[in-house]
Amino acid sequence: MTINPNQPRPGQEALSILIVEDNPVNQQLLKSLLHRLGHTGVVVGDGEKALKCIAKFSFDVVLMDVMMPVMDGYDALKALRAKEIQQGGHLPVIMVTGQTEADDQARLMRAGADGYLAKPVDFKLLQIELRKVLSVK
Repeated sequence: MTINPNQPRPGQEALSILIVEDNPVNQQLLKSLLHRLGHTGVVVGDGEKALKCIAKFSFDVVLMDVMMPVMDGYDALKALRAKEIQQGGHLPVIMVTGQTEADDQARLMRAGADGYLAKPVDFKLLQIELRKVLSVK
């Protein structure tokens, strides 16, 4: 049996990942990268839809764009963390952004993000960030 090193190891379940991204090209890219890793992705186009989706379904991690219409990633992250304070639990969120100034990552982490990826998303960096936020060895 040949094992693809990019796929989950035997006995390791595929992750359910919420992709919060308004750009159709970026949506497809993220879905494709996750598929290569053996994971599934559900896509929504803004933070408001993300919060509704999180309330109804269970996800292992969220990949959230920062700049979106209706409700941006900062506001959605803030609302999610406020709900977690009230109800308990913690859903890992990796912020995905084209904002790559030196302090952007620190600002996102202070806002409650568990991880950070710059656009365009790199396959290996996505893999590393998922492992980091989920403590996958």
